[in-house]
Amino acid sequence: MYEIDRDQCRKCKHCVKECPVGAIKVKKTAEQTLIEISDCCVECGICRRVCQFEAILLSQSNAEVIVCSSCPVQCKVPVGATGACTRYRNVDGKLVRDRALVIDPKDIPEAADAIRKPIITAVGAGTNYPCSKPSPHIVSQCRNGVDVVTVVTEAPLSYSGLIVKLDTNAYIGEEGDPVYRDNKIVGMVNTEEYGSKMIAIGGANKLTSDAGFATARTIVELANGEAVELKVNRKTQLKLQAGMAPIIDGVEESIMRIGCGSATVGLFAKMMKEAVDECIVIDHHVIGLCSEHLAGEAVGMSWSGVIPNAAKSSRGRYFGEHGQGIGGTTLKTPRDAIKDCDMTIAKPGIKVMVVNTTGEIFALFTLLEDGQFKEIPMSEAAMGVAQTIQNNCQRSMTSVLYTGGTGGSARGGVCTHPVKITEAVHAQKAVLSIGGAPAFVYPGGGINFIVDTQKVVNKAFSWVPTPATVAPVEYTMKKSDYQAMGGHMDQIKELSEYKKND
Repeated sequence: MYEIDRDQCRKCKHCVKECPVGAIKVKKTAEQTLIEISDCCVECGICRRVCQFEAILLSQSNAEVIVCSSCPVQCKVPVGATGACTRYRNVDGKLVRDRALVIDPKDIPEAADAIRKPIITAVGAGTNYPCSKPSPHIVSQCRNGVDVVTVVTEAPLSYSGLIVKLDTNAYIGEEGDPVYRDNKIVGMVNTEEYGSKMIAIGGANKLTSDAGFATARTIVELANGEAVELKVNRKTQLKLQAGMAPIIDGVEESIMRIGCGSATVGLFAKMMKEAVDECIVIDHHVIGLCSEHLAGEAVGMSWSGVIPNAAKSSRGRYFGEHGQGIGGTTLKTPRDAIKDCDMTIAKPGIKVMVVNTTGEIFALFTLLEDGQFKEIPMSEAAMGVAQTIQNNCQRSMTSVLYTGGTGGSARGGVCTHPVKITEAVHAQKAVLSIGGAPAFVYPGGGINFIVDTQKVVNKAFSWVPTPATVAPVEYTMKKSDYQAMGGHMDQIKELSEYKKND
């Protein structure tokens, strides 16, 4: 195990925070504060890698440890303890997987195609590291007269990460802006998608950086459905959890926008015309001006003379400026959305509604003789527009998509010709699933995939201090195809053997 060199230690507590098994503690006395390492240390090496002062030394190892070979770290696991990945426990001198094998995939209906659903999941399966061994479980079952095989392993994946989708119109940052966890960069703001902000977490370069351990923890905690706090540019605070509404700077999102300002006008132009003389829909991407928009023209409107406070793109469409205001723009109030009006066209007394793309922020104005706009109470018809927009929005949610690439043990344990399983996956002769959930496989070389973590068996992911994340990988195929690729036929067990042991 390790011990602290008290002369070198500066009590920065980085090792305390990073130790995955809680073996390093702070001990305070009346005279001093000490950092101590207990005998549950597994020598995973994380503390030595994060210590900037070379204050952690190797001392005599516990005689009753078992060296785990399930990943390159080779933890020395004391009796009753787990290794750094928390997957394997030393039970009376024998390493055992610390979670029972999950046989039934979660919420996946039976499919007409016999290979669409794995026979068992890889959650709790263990690993076949270092790649040369057969997968820990190779199971067969006859389905509708077809002999099917599922091969599973819990694979350490260095090439892994997350795409996190935040249903929000709020401004969080520009593409490429850094995302922090505990003052370490673990990802970046990604290209925006329709009605949502996207964040990329992890990837091989982040996992091998000095933020690697923080990155691995972040990936696994989010993928396992836990709440995680992040910061963009060290200032915009995010609290994210799969299936829950994102919380941005302390404000919980409720609904996601129906579309951009232009799309909102297009969807409800007729209703807007019946309610008001003009409608401005605020959006950070495209602000819509109903009367000038082609949709407004289609329902019999002509330009009101009102000029939005934004840069014109095309008819009735204006680019909003990114900021912390309404709809992710710099506009702080509905009145700010009206820049001016052309009094040679605009008629005093016209009613102008301003609303955002979720229908939650709205106001009604009338044009005075002197060209000024005065706010007036919302009419029933104008309120109906806002309510209709709200009713057509969806609940805001955080979605967490795990991405990875299977290479070594995730293929070597399947067959003697690894390229054959890659070819079979792309030819759809073998179906890849992750923790029982269907995965989308990217085209091109290799097996790169993406999976919705909310469809995966609960708490299915873990990490090892290489660092890499560990994903439950399953391949399901016809038994004849498995044999043709050089599968480990002598390792196959019938599903009935597992059912007997339940």
